[in-house]
Amino acid sequence: MIFFRYFALNSTGAAATTAESMLLNLSITDLAVVKGLNLDLHTGMSVLTGETGAGKSILLTALGLALGDRADSGYIRPECKRAEINLEFDLSDAPHAQQWLQANDLDDEQQCLIRRVINEDGRSKAYINNRSVTLQSLQELSEQLVEIHGQHAHLTLLHSDEQRRLLDVFAKNQALVDSLNSCYRQWHTAHQELHALLKASTDQTEREQLLRYQINELQQLDLANFNYAALLEEHTKLANLEQILTIGQAQVECLYENDQHSVNQMLQHSINSLTQLCRYAPELQELCSMLTEAQIQTEEAALQLRRFLKVQDTDPQRMAMLEGQMEMIQKLSRKHRVSPDALPTTVTHIALELHGITHSGERIAELTTHTEQLHLHYAELAKTLSESRQHSAKKLQQQISDIIKELGMAQGEFLIDIAAQAVNTPKLNGLDTVTFLVSANPGLPPKSLAKVASGGELSRISLAIQVSTAHDKSTPTMIFDEVDAGIGGGIAEIVGQKLRRLSHNRQVLCVTHLPQVAAQAHQHLYVSKSHSTDVTASTVRLLEESERIEEIARMLGGVKLTANTLAHAKEMLHSVAT
Repeated sequence: MIFFRYFALNSTGAAATTAESMLLNLSITDLAVVKGLNLDLHTGMSVLTGETGAGKSILLTALGLALGDRADSGYIRPECKRAEINLEFDLSDAPHAQQWLQANDLDDEQQCLIRRVINEDGRSKAYINNRSVTLQSLQELSEQLVEIHGQHAHLTLLHSDEQRRLLDVFAKNQALVDSLNSCYRQWHTAHQELHALLKASTDQTEREQLLRYQINELQQLDLANFNYAALLEEHTKLANLEQILTIGQAQVECLYENDQHSVNQMLQHSINSLTQLCRYAPELQELCSMLTEAQIQTEEAALQLRRFLKVQDTDPQRMAMLEGQMEMIQKLSRKHRVSPDALPTTVTHIALELHGITHSGERIAELTTHTEQLHLHYAELAKTLSESRQHSAKKLQQQISDIIKELGMAQGEFLIDIAAQAVNTPKLNGLDTVTFLVSANPGLPPKSLAKVASGGELSRISLAIQVSTAHDKSTPTMIFDEVDAGIGGGIAEIVGQKLRRLSHNRQVLCVTHLPQVAAQAHQHLYVSKSHSTDVTASTVRLLEESERIEEIARMLGGVKLTANTLAHAKEMLHSVAT
């Protein structure tokens, strides 16, 4: 197993201080090869270095999972039941993240705690400020907190949507884009309804005739007074009336009218006999009273039953009418595939559809006007957005061109082409197609990034874009995973300077193998791995100045450190601009 330990000391040995709007702490338990890690993080630019295989990548994997990446049981350390990652953020100066937390009733005094738990069955749970949330909610918040740029993140630059998004970030167009997209969704909804009504109008007459026939058919049931339960009860009674009369008359005889063996006669006999005994046993008087009451009740029941039977009479016409009505009810129930008592609701629904058809002309006219108004409003917003993009594109392409020249593309020119679509049909994010172009050599026409830029060039262009747009972003933490791959020498030093510049108003974490980049950091975290008989222990610690010199010298010259490499490393550190 692997254990991570972290020592949070700065170069003077004092406890590291925290800054506003940043990732304060990362803790990991039983994730992959990690038994435990508790890592405090700092403001400014921090680099993470170490030998290959020391465990740097697991930190980025943990961050990705905590921020909403898909998880499965394969991430859990062997022989453990679950893995857990915790992040702590300070949001003192992160208004967008604070607003999101407040809007979702998850705010907790400018603090944000994120917890992701992965269980052995592959399921996971996410928590924000100790309250359970969906993975989608976690991902929405993560967009306000952290940007992770992996080794291949520059490949997203090849997509037009990403290019448009980056331009809008630089132009501060988000509010305008949101308004335009809201207008588009309203237009799309109205347009879809209008299209459906126009399509339906072609066979409207036939449908209207059918609905009217169905309503007339259902109204034969006298739906205003329709009570299926009462009809069923009456039908059941008439269908069994002969049995009711036969058994009822027999019970009248049994209860009262049979002079010899009726219940009334037997009760009278018992009362007479027990009354004689009352002379010898007065306590039987109460029993005689009870029997007398029973005799009265029996007589009353017999009289009521007789009156009930007297008014009962077979009514063939009524029975025939009920039979016909019940048959119609069952037929219509099967036809409309509803229960009998739901037929009144069915006719209401049919009437509403009929009303919609008969008034569809009014609705079509209303929707036509509405969609035209929305289309005009959309066109105004799209024009404003396009003008903003055109204006900002000139500034952004110049800034990126200047930076890629510094990054070794001396003859490079970066251009942004904005083309409006031929058809003026509203769509999300406006009518513009944004394309990033580059000309690597003078005199050659600019071409799209996918056609002219190599992997190393894309990495540099990506970094140039991040530097150019960083001040327009609200995410407090940016993470770069070996985005400097394929770069060396003086260019690597410039890359380090650019990353350091990014950290002036946000926290930057960078995994790197380049000493020129590592030397630019405000803090230097070192990952190492040691072995014992049964435990592999990895350590993450904040290097002091002397340790930084040795680590940068190792990155410069390998395992064997010489006086020259140590002197070079020391010079690199001391030459870093504040």
